[in-house]
Amino acid sequence: MYFHELFRRYIPMLYGLCLKYLGNGPDAQDAVMDLFEDLNQKITNYEISNFHSWLYTVAKNHCLLKIRKDKHVFFEDINESVMENGDFFTPLDEEKVNEEKSALDYCMAKLGAEQRTSIEYFYHEDKSYADIVSLTGYTLEKVKSYIQNGKRNLKNCILRLRALNEEQRVQTRNT
Repeated sequence: MYFHELFRRYIPMLYGLCLKYLGNGPDAQDAVMDLFEDLNQKITNYEISNFHSWLYTVAKNHCLLKIRKDKHVFFEDINESVMENGDFFTPLDEEKVNEEKSALDYCMAKLGAEQRTSIEYFYHEDKSYADIVSLTGYTLEKVKSYIQNGKRNLKNCILRLRALNEEQRVQTRNT
């Protein structure tokens, strides 16, 4: 009886949260069902003062674990002696790194001059807002706005490029 009421009351929040993290309806629906299957057991293991917040956290963690599992992210045990002697390196997929750098360069070139200048000073040259104001003559509010909007524009541009690249890879594999 109580469980049915919890399900009815919180399913929209859980579905929305899972959809946000997992990115598609079927996975979000599966995650919500998994959560409610596990909820009976989890509820007895915690002292819950705010059910809504607790449930939100449990659902978010469930989605993050599912994402890690689906992307096959593995954590390797690193030998401490390797770390201490300085020979440790992070193996990177060079093609992927070059692709990301090219995407960033392409998207930076697409930004307006004010956004590009502000971002280059702030991130590449480690200048403060005040330094950028002095160097460019922009107002402090404009500098903050250029950086914030520039970051958003870069992110959107890079995401579009990634989607296009993935689409091209899929088409290449299918031919």
